[in-house]
Amino acid sequence: MTELHESAGTGPGDAHFAVFTDRADAAAVARSFARPGSRTLAHASGRPWLVGHWHDDDIVTASVGGASLAVVGCCPIDASELRRRAARLRDLAELDALARSLPGSFHLVGALDGQIRAQGTASGLRLVFHAEIGGVRVAATRADALATVLGLEPDVTELAVRLLWPAPYPLSETSMWRAVTAVPPQEAVVVAADGRTARHTRWWTPPEPVRPLATAAPLIRTALEESVGARTRQGGVVSCDLSGGLDSTSVCFLADRSPARVVASTWPGRDPADTDLAWAERAMGHLPDVEHVVWDADASPLVYDDLLGIDDLLDEPTIGVMDRSRVLHHLPGLAARGSRLHLTGIGGDHVAWCSEAYYHRLLRTRPLFALRQLRGFRALWQWPLGGTLRALTDSRPYGKWLAGAAGDLRGPLPPSVATGLGWGMAPRLFDWVTPEAERMARRAVLDAAATASPLHPDRGLHTDLEQIRSCTRVIRQWDRMAARAGLPMASPFLDDRVIEACLAVRPGERVTPWRYKPVLAAAMRGIVPEECLRRSNKATASMDASNGLREHRAELLALWEDSRLAELGLVDGAALRRLARRPASPGLTDAILYSTIAAEVWLRGRARVPHP
Repeated sequence: MTELHESAGTGPGDAHFAVFTDRADAAAVARSFARPGSRTLAHASGRPWLVGHWHDDDIVTASVGGASLAVVGCCPIDASELRRRAARLRDLAELDALARSLPGSFHLVGALDGQIRAQGTASGLRLVFHAEIGGVRVAATRADALATVLGLEPDVTELAVRLLWPAPYPLSETSMWRAVTAVPPQEAVVVAADGRTARHTRWWTPPEPVRPLATAAPLIRTALEESVGARTRQGGVVSCDLSGGLDSTSVCFLADRSPARVVASTWPGRDPADTDLAWAERAMGHLPDVEHVVWDADASPLVYDDLLGIDDLLDEPTIGVMDRSRVLHHLPGLAARGSRLHLTGIGGDHVAWCSEAYYHRLLRTRPLFALRQLRGFRALWQWPLGGTLRALTDSRPYGKWLAGAAGDLRGPLPPSVATGLGWGMAPRLFDWVTPEAERMARRAVLDAAATASPLHPDRGLHTDLEQIRSCTRVIRQWDRMAARAGLPMASPFLDDRVIEACLAVRPGERVTPWRYKPVLAAAMRGIVPEECLRRSNKATASMDASNGLREHRAELLALWEDSRLAELGLVDGAALRRLARRPASPGLTDAILYSTIAAEVWLRGRARVPHP
């Protein structure tokens, strides 16, 4: 039987653990992962299987004969159903189908006949890594847990790669330590009974985007209902973002239909042109049982707030540090109103809309339709005709595109039409990055380009998947921060079942210049009132970013006074200090500092937190 030991040591929403084979040498290594308050889930032999931190609400386990299963995270499966699945388990490959059938967001871990298997989510919100420690292969949900036991420092080349804006796939998904291997989100890691041999096996493939919206809309609605229901079925009080946008409004209305009592949270922007509050109040007119909290816009933190005080980062740099204070600011007030979980609309932009790059293929398969749509996109995004034609005639495969990007890392930011209709945004380095860092980053990009395959042959679906995974790597860290702050967050749009339902829609109906998020409007019709579905824009918070540059100039200056990146020879600290003194410098509003700040803050945070 499996067995739990010790106290939880963490609140809901912050589960993290390492996974071990049922061997004496693995049990010896497992002792290195025990910390005050950590828990152990044992194999039938009594040896450690999972060691880490989790709350009882975040785990369901079952053990029958030689098979054991653990679902860690948010999933409505109960112990009896998991026990039935364990009893029928004859091969760990059968977990592919189980993982693809369950709603929610969770890690799935299995043990059978001495083998172990661990996987996260296809979205990338929950990741898995592995490394050899003491001669045995150990899997874990955090790369830094493995690196700490191995006594490793972050790889300097990986830091140079993370200075790219943006770091392109697949370089964006590697671990920060060369000895720690990242498992791609669509794969699981299986460790053999010898405790040493590890292999990756693919368990998830994106759906082909061929389903008409008319038949897809009910499936998307069901997936979202199940996703929100997985978080609200226990009742109690939950809070929801309510910006008045389609994403958060949909989550709020779905939560209102659940057993939970809902507190809606609206944070108006500072910009007088921001219409979020007006749209939120329009939605509240249809939600009589929901408590509405409207925060003081001027009291909310700006972008770049408290960068010097961050100590709750995970295992890689994240641009999420720029908005960390803003994300966490309202959580204590919502917890004081009884909320046990905060639901966001994050991810709606990534699944209910999609990349215009699908039209690169559609131009060849449905030319008249594509030309009509592309005329609309040109007007909407102000794409020049010449740039549009160049982007549409560029048929380089992904590896050649990536190799081409390596030769232009210091060039100007690429035009939006090349990003919109291509394989994504080509990476750039900026003036403050040293020639040595540039050399390392370029070598890494060229090495990746030699073997890289896109996430999908269609550049539209590749871009969608890359954007989803870029988003979840930020949200993964925000979720950790929110749980530590006392109120866990969840983003139902980023559940695998919701992503699948949305990606299956034909791209010509999913992204169009004539309608805003038609997929979500169709799926939520009958749940969200028509007047709320008519919103066709969203706030950008650009004033909060530009004001943040000015008001936090001293903090940014202090960040570069004794820069860890400068010590490593990756950036020119003097150049960054000069930039901090001139927050109105051209280009800063384009977020070009974000990747550099993310790497600097991450290094400082690691130095601040003791790593035994």
